[in-house]
Amino acid sequence: MIDLSEEFWNNKYRNNKTGWDLGAVSTPLKTYFDQLTNKDLKILIPGGGNSYEAEYLFKKGFTNVFVIDIAEEAIENIKKRLPNFPEENLIHNNFFNLKESYDLIIEQTFFCALNPDLRSDYTKKMNELLNENGKLVGLLFDAELNFDHPPFGGGKKEYVKLFQPYFDIQKMSDCYNSSKGREGMELFINVLKKHSKLS
Repeated sequence: MIDLSEEFWNNKYRNNKTGWDLGAVSTPLKTYFDQLTNKDLKILIPGGGNSYEAEYLFKKGFTNVFVIDIAEEAIENIKKRLPNFPEENLIHNNFFNLKESYDLIIEQTFFCALNPDLRSDYTKKMNELLNENGKLVGLLFDAELNFDHPPFGGGKKEYVKLFQPYFDIQKMSDCYNSSKGREGMELFINVLKKHSKLS
């Protein structure tokens, strides 16, 4: 397994080896964002990278949007592209070190970038970071991808087992409006924080 260190990710950005980067907000997430009405939601985008999702939300008037990424290069890219984005909302750190809480967390190519050994830690941490009635919404790859380097794939059966201890699964289904090149490879998820196991 390749060492997925901060330097590994910084080098990806420095060398423009960012094949996961769509260069724009993904269609499924844009569609989801467009029906949100509460502009005060505290939203986190973990492993946000260049975070066109954060840009889209910010320009729509969501001012409580936070991005965390282990790669400083990614955070600096956002600062350059969006000089008006609140700098304190751009967090250069490891996701697992976060202590804040949020109303909504957006999953966009973060889960598949983590070492698969961390997947159960991911679902537990997501639960911890969400407020009462908080949601995790986004996309997971529904395909076998790579085994020794990201993106790492998986399937619905595995994901249901991972998420069920910590979330009520509202939706985990084939994505009907995937961005070009990802058609037939994604699940759209909308899962609600579960309390009984952790409270």
